[in-house]
Amino acid sequence: MQIILANIMAIYRKELQSYFASPLAYAIAGVFWFVAGCIFMTILLGTVNQAAEYDRMYGATVPPIDVANLVLQSFLNVMGSFSLFVLPMLSMGLYADERKRGTLELLATSPITNWAVSVGKLLGVLTFFTAIVMPMLAYEAIALSAADPPVPPAVPLLGHLGLILLAASVLSLGMFISSLTDSNVLAAIFTFVAVLLLWMIDLFAGMWGGWVGAVFSYLSLLKHYNNLVQGILDSSSLIFFATFIVLGVFLTAQSIDALRFQRSS
Repeated sequence: MQIILANIMAIYRKELQSYFASPLAYAIAGVFWFVAGCIFMTILLGTVNQAAEYDRMYGATVPPIDVANLVLQSFLNVMGSFSLFVLPMLSMGLYADERKRGTLELLATSPITNWAVSVGKLLGVLTFFTAIVMPMLAYEAIALSAADPPVPPAVPLLGHLGLILLAASVLSLGMFISSLTDSNVLAAIFTFVAVLLLWMIDLFAGMWGGWVGAVFSYLSLLKHYNNLVQGILDSSSLIFFATFIVLGVFLTAQSIDALRFQRSS
């Protein structure tokens, strides 16, 4: 067990160093921060102005708008959609670069298990994404600190946990797709298309009734992400994300095992 953990940590450190030394990774982080900041300011100012107009028109005759929660949920919903464009770019080179450099065969035939390699790579890219998400918590806390009543800390933390779990799910899928091709562009495109289908499958659930609609609804990334963004700690959503992540790692390991079998035959 210690050997497996040591192998995972070795791959994890290697991947993390490659991200923090990559100009492309810093460019993605810079664009992410800029767009996130613009989106947050737009939603914040728009919601505050809307609440002020609402209060001016109706006064005390209607319940006040919970501006803080509305801003937080709207922002995280938009960031979830925006992340669909960023995450495929982070996952596209996880294995495609190894194929291109010809080092994937070395990984496939090394003493390190394919599971350890896959888990280490996923943890590395997920840590990098988490690092670029953390600054969002800072300016959210500053902006929402003036809310009355105050926003419970569990609400934004649960919403951001949802964003991290969503990212881990997409990255695990992207890692598997990256293991199938040596083209970063193709890996990014196929990952985006696959995730977009899983993101929109909730629409098909509404068109189908009965158990088919229930299955489609359960497979929707959007539904489970929204549960956490709304502050609902739903065990089924946590199980869904955990299953999705493990499945992505499993399929990636099987893909590399298939390559190892091809090379040995």
